[in-house]
Amino acid sequence: MRNPLQNDALGKLILRLTVGFLILFHGIFKILNPGSLDFIKVQLANINLPTALAYGVYVGEVIAPLMIILGIFSRLGGLLVFGNMIFALVLAHRSQLFSLTGTGGWALELQGFYLFSGLAILFLGSGRMAIRPD
Repeated sequence: MRNPLQNDALGKLILRLTVGFLILFHGIFKILNPGSLDFIKVQLANINLPTALAYGVYVGEVIAPLMIILGIFSRLGGLLVFGNMIFALVLAHRSQLFSLTGTGGWALELQGFYLFSGLAILFLGSGRMAIRPD
């Protein structure tokens, strides 16, 4: 008899929708507030990288989440989110990498969630409930 609480396809869909929508809100904010890229440009310049790379945030926070939500090249979307978060950690959060909050949680819980969820989607794929299952 099949266990009704065991459904890999549904679990992958829930993961995709959670990660996709939550990170997409960050991308929508950046679209509506283009000045928010100024901080990223400064951080890139500080490590001698071209400031034009700042526009890659739209790939990692708009295009990749849409790929993940819709289930179109979800593994690639997961890789893009993972890469986006590596850049975020290096550019903006290096000093917090080994920090805890006042309540004992990791200071980078949200960033860690996106980083490792992107990696999970890369390895798991979209599941059957997708426009283009992989």
